[in-house]
Amino acid sequence: MKRFLTMLFTTLLLTAALCATASASDFDAVAEDLSAIGMFRGTANGFELDRAPTRSEAAIMLVRLYGAEETAKAAYDAGEISHPFTDVSQFTSPYVAWLYTNGITNGTTATTYGSAKPCSAQNYTVFLLRALGYKDGTDFQYADALAFAQEKGFYSPELFSGTFLRDDLAALTYQGLAADMADGETYLLDSLVKSGAVDAGAAKTMTDKIEAYRAMNDAALDTDAIDMDMDVKMDMTITAEGETMTMPMEMTGNVKTIVDDKGIRAACDMTSSTMGMEVSQKTWLKDGWAYVSMAMGEEEMKYKYRVLDEESVLEQIGAVDPEAMDVSALAVIRSITAEKSGSNTVYTAVIDGKLGGMMTEAVQEALTATGEDAAMDMELSDITVVYTLDRSGAVKSMHMTFDMKMDLSMDIEGETFAMDAAYAIDMDLTVKATGKDVKISFPNFSGYQEMDPGQLTQTAG
Repeated sequence: MKRFLTMLFTTLLLTAALCATASASDFDAVAEDLSAIGMFRGTANGFELDRAPTRSEAAIMLVRLYGAEETAKAAYDAGEISHPFTDVSQFTSPYVAWLYTNGITNGTTATTYGSAKPCSAQNYTVFLLRALGYKDGTDFQYADALAFAQEKGFYSPELFSGTFLRDDLAALTYQGLAADMADGETYLLDSLVKSGAVDAGAAKTMTDKIEAYRAMNDAALDTDAIDMDMDVKMDMTITAEGETMTMPMEMTGNVKTIVDDKGIRAACDMTSSTMGMEVSQKTWLKDGWAYVSMAMGEEEMKYKYRVLDEESVLEQIGAVDPEAMDVSALAVIRSITAEKSGSNTVYTAVIDGKLGGMMTEAVQEALTATGEDAAMDMELSDITVVYTLDRSGAVKSMHMTFDMKMDLSMDIEGETFAMDAAYAIDMDLTVKATGKDVKISFPNFSGYQEMDPGQLTQTAG
C-alpha cells in the first residue's frame, strides 16, 4: 500500500477501477520534458511514442543516464573503445562501444547486438537500476528487477504492464531520474546536473517538480493507526434510451484503522444519499473477520465472513493511505506546487487526465472477462489533489476534484442498450487522529449471519 497510485486508485474506486494497462502515447508531456534536457530525442517522424523501443535506442538512453554521452563519442572517435557487433549503426556505435567496454551490456551473440530487437520493460528497468548504481547479481537478480525497482520507488506495474513502448520508456526514464542513487546521496537527475552532464538551467523545471514531489513524499503520517473523516460529493448525469436524469449523490463517514502485531482492526461508518434515498453501511474488521451492517429505511441486513486478505478489505471500505507517495507516479503528474498558508504547507498536484485511457482498457478487460457483449469508453479530466500539512510536516487533509464521462453499450437479449454518464466528483479526507490516539469500539456481533466470500461474490454479480 506504500504507493501514490494505490492511494489515488483506491480513492477513485468510489466510481471506477483504475488499475490498468497504459494506452499508447499517454506520456507526451514527459517526452517533451526529457527532450528539453537532451535525454530523449525523436526521429524524422517525431517522438514515435506508440512503437516499441529498440535495444539500440535503450543503449543510447542508458549512456545518457550515466552522463557519459560526450565521453563515449570522444573515446570512440579516438579509437579508445570499440565493440565486436556487426548489426550496430555508425550513429549508435559510440554508445554500444562504451557500454560494452565498461561491461554494462553484452550482445545477443558474439557478433550481434540485436540492435533492432525490441527492448522490454524488464530489460530497460535493469538498465535504469545499473545507472542508479545497483549491481545485478549482487543488489538484485535479473528475474526480480521489476519488483526491486518497485521497491525502490520508480517502477509502477499499473503504468507499465502492457506492451512496452517508447512512450513507456520515456515515462520510466522520467521516474528513474527522480529516484535515489544507490548510495543515497541524491537522486539521479541531480547527480547528472552536478556532474555537468545535464544543463542546470534546462533541467530546472524538472528538478523543481521532482523536489516538490519528494518534499511532499516526506509528509509525516502514522498510517498504522489513523482516524479519518471522508466527504464525497458526486453529481451524476445519465442519458439512456432518449431520457436524461441528473442525480446528486453525497457520501459521508469515518474510517479508522489500526495495524500492529495483533493484526488489522478497522471500523468504517459510511452513509450515502441520492434522490431522497439514504443507505447506511457499517463495516468492522477484527480477528480475521469482516462484519457488515447495511440499512436502507427500515430494512437492515447484518452478516459476517472470514477474511482471506485483510488489506483488500481495507481498500474496499475506503481505508486510503495519504502517505503512500513515491516517484512511481511522477510521470502522471502534470505539475506540483507548494505554498504557505499560515503555519501550514499546501501542496497542489495536477494529475494528467490521460489516466482515462488506462481506465477504459481496464474496464473493457473486466467486461470481456464476464463474457458480456459490452463496450466501455471513458474520459477523465485532469485531477487536482490538494494536500495540507501542518508545521511539523504531518498530513492534515486531502482534497480531490475531477470530472469523468463514461459511454457504455451492451447487448441485452439481442437488443443493444446504450448509456452515457457524466460525473463531477469532489472529495475531502480529514485526518482526525493518528497513532495511540486512534481508538476503535466494536459492537456485539452475536446477531450477524455468517456468509462465505463465494456467496458474497455471487450476490454482487
